[in-house]
Amino acid sequence: MVKESKSKRRQQQSDDDGIRERILSAAFASFMEDGYAGTSTLKIATRAKVSKATLYALVGNKEQMLAACIAGRATRLRGPIDLPEPRDRESLARALAALGTRLLREMSDPAVIAVFRLAIAEAVRAPAVARALDSIGGEAGRTALRTIMLQARSAGLLSGQPDKMAGQFFGLLWGNLMIGLLLRVVERPQPREIEQRANDGTAAFLQLYCN
Repeated sequence: MVKESKSKRRQQQSDDDGIRERILSAAFASFMEDGYAGTSTLKIATRAKVSKATLYALVGNKEQMLAACIAGRATRLRGPIDLPEPRDRESLARALAALGTRLLREMSDPAVIAVFRLAIAEAVRAPAVARALDSIGGEAGRTALRTIMLQARSAGLLSGQPDKMAGQFFGLLWGNLMIGLLLRVVERPQPREIEQRANDGTAAFLQLYCN
């Protein structure tokens, strides 16, 4: 009986996870098509083929759904890079170039750019969109960069403030690329272009800050 009960609970959890993913997929598609303010929980529930009661029980209200959609895309920036702590200029360059490549690749993804466009379009009517994007999506990249900067400073490789250095690296990494992507005037860079941009940004950063 105990094994049967555990099996049923696992099956129920699996079913709930599948329904939750369906809800979030429907929510994200609706947000992209109709905007945050123009999307209702009823529309999302209908699209996901669930009741509103199920929607609220498994995900929450509209703001919570948006936060979950953003969080799902930010988790890719939080994973380990599997690099040792920087101990010299070369290892620091490798760490920054690897993280820079990752940030450019993930943040230039069309789905992520679509979320940025949504945040801009809804900034006045739904400021929660921008707050969620900044706190969940933006913080993932900032935290990873601050960690590298702190490690490098502890090793005596850098002497600046971690937050300031992280911001400088972001600027060197992106240049005007994000604006171009948001305005649809440039195409998403190809993998080789992304790698080259990350290497160039890293080289420029080390010229400015590396002891």
